[in-house]
Amino acid sequence: MALALTGALAATGCGAATESQKLGGATGGWLEFTGSWNAAGSRQSISLGSDRRASVVRLTGTMFLAGVDRPGAGFRSEVLALVDTATGLVGRSVWTDERGDQVFSELQGEGTTAHNHLTGKFLGGTGRYAGAAGSYEFSWQSVLESEDGTVQGRAVDLKGRVRAGSEAGDSPK
Repeated sequence: MALALTGALAATGCGAATESQKLGGATGGWLEFTGSWNAAGSRQSISLGSDRRASVVRLTGTMFLAGVDRPGAGFRSEVLALVDTATGLVGRSVWTDERGDQVFSELQGEGTTAHNHLTGKFLGGTGRYAGAAGSYEFSWQSVLESEDGTVQGRAVDLKGRVRAGSEAGDSPK
């Protein structure tokens, strides 16, 4: 099952950036990134008949992003998602860097074991990620799913691109 992870790959900028520095530097250009994400959490499920199940998934974990312009960005990630085996996954994610700046994203995908490709869209953020725009994608690979609702997994082929919004920090619509 393709838990909602998330995604979220918002910025490739931790490290020595100044407080006022935005994603993509002064030019506002796109930053390409790849990454890894491991998460664990819980799932609560209900049966919707013999061939359908709905679940609420809450995951937390660590994310590491790399890219040409800003390699070595680490985040704590949180995801909350609704997964329906018939309609797929819808979720939200928050990534928090070591300074407390956050990136927000929405997730959607197929959400089944056989078809678990997920996409994310950045919804902005706080601090240096204010107005972040862009998208990312990955596939979710479950590592552990126990009967008590404990889940663990990882993102496979995590990649995307992001850029900062205007200086006013407006978010994409």
